[in-house]
Amino acid sequence: MFKYLREDIKAIFERDPAARSTWEILTCYPGVHALIFHRLLAGPCWRLGLRWLARWFSTIARWMTGIEIHPGAVIGRRVFIDHGMGVVIGETAEIGDDCTLYHGVTLGGTSWNKGKRHPTLGCGVVIGAGAKILGPILIGDGAKVGSNAVVVREMPPGTTAVGIPARILTKDDEKKKAEPEPPTEKKDFSAYAISRDLNDPIMLALHQLFDHVAKTEESLAAITERLRGQGIDCGAADKVEKPLDAASLNKILE
Repeated sequence: MFKYLREDIKAIFERDPAARSTWEILTCYPGVHALIFHRLLAGPCWRLGLRWLARWFSTIARWMTGIEIHPGAVIGRRVFIDHGMGVVIGETAEIGDDCTLYHGVTLGGTSWNKGKRHPTLGCGVVIGAGAKILGPILIGDGAKVGSNAVVVREMPPGTTAVGIPARILTKDDEKKKAEPEPPTEKKDFSAYAISRDLNDPIMLALHQLFDHVAKTEESLAAITERLRGQGIDCGAADKVEKPLDAASLNKILE
């Protein structure tokens, strides 16, 4: 238990710039308190068959921390629940080592059936604030779920998902940055599982579509203008009343 606690404290120092001392983490971090209750009291009672007592301990932890961890959930090492208020972790949920969960995260089930009905998180997964991972799906190692995303499908390792329902960003989407990220010593960790340059892939596709249509209209206008200059009737091409305002449409989607 103490070995796990030392690892948890070290992980918090690595992932939270607000952490100033070990004493502060032990006394002021509800995620640490919730994990202590789960590992020391609720979880062991559940495995011993003391189901009511296990649920009672988890309820006490929820009252104290705002974090609800079912005693049947399996949680790995160096897991960091940041802020924590509103986090719900279901009975058959499994969380791998080195995962990070922010406030409002739900690892929930979508079925009334017995058996596996909650998500499994691989190692090093980051779940942003308010995200919902629903059903017995696997979130691969190193995957990231953006804040407020709703994930109902499995995610391959190392991918990033945003939106409702969540869509996985492609490598090309992730390369399209509005501005470069400031230099950091922890390039592999993204707070809240998303950076300011990432967007819903559907929105990115719409931006590209609007730009493509605007450029096509410009090319068509230039062609018809040259044809008219040669005395050729362009027919319906001359009847376009108002060109697409791609700039305004892109601004609406921002």
